Amino acid sequence: MIRSILFMVVFYGGTVFAVLGALPVGLLGARAVRRYCVGWARFHRLCARLLLGIRSRVEGAVPGGAAIVAAKHQSMYETLELLVILHQPAAVAKRELVAIPLWGRIARAYGAIPVDRAGSAAALRAMVAAAKRAAAEGRAIVIFPEGTRVPPGERPPLRAGFAGLYRLLGLPVVPVAIDSGRLAPRGSFVKRPGIVTFRFGAPVPPGLPRAEAEARVHAAINALEV
Repeated sequence: MIRSILFMVVFYGGTVFAVLGALPVGLLGARAVRRYCVGWARFHRLCARLLLGIRSRVEGAVPGGAAIVAAKHQSMYETLELLVILHQPAAVAKRELVAIPLWGRIARAYGAIPVDRAGSAAALRAMVAAAKRAAAEGRAIVIFPEGTRVPPGERPPLRAGFAGLYRLLGLPVVPVAIDSGRLAPRGSFVKRPGIVTFRFGAPVPPGLPRAEAEARVHAAINALEV
């Protein structure tokens, strides 16, 4: 409990100043914003390590260029840690998050890709167009294909947005299994010390039938579930 309180005070207190500091950085362009945001993610990593006793372990080959990175989502931890591991990836985020005042402005400048959960055709086209711009810059595109954070042991089906990106981008998919929910479960204030594993699986090539691609990705991102 004491560790969790300290983390809350230090990280979220620092984040207030980070958001305010990001506004003038935005005047310097997208690359400056990306470096700044990764610096914030490194601050999160430092706080998690020193205050919570949580560290990361990376297994498998981390993609070094344009690819769809489909990750398990159990905690806020991986949303920031992946910015560091993947070196400034673009990330698919809920439209509501990108619309938050100040924070949303920074997220858009960084290159966050808003997704409309209603799944309209226009929203899918906008998402794909933003993802193509990121891929053209050689950036990985992070998506949490199950759509939301889930407790350890749960394996919901993949959302339709993943299939749309996979079909229209023509990029390989690198699945990532993550077990952060053991240490920082959704809805729990108290976090436990330990190691979070990021297991990068074998790439799924583009052009496969939807059912086969989804089955491979679903199995791989749940490889750490017991």
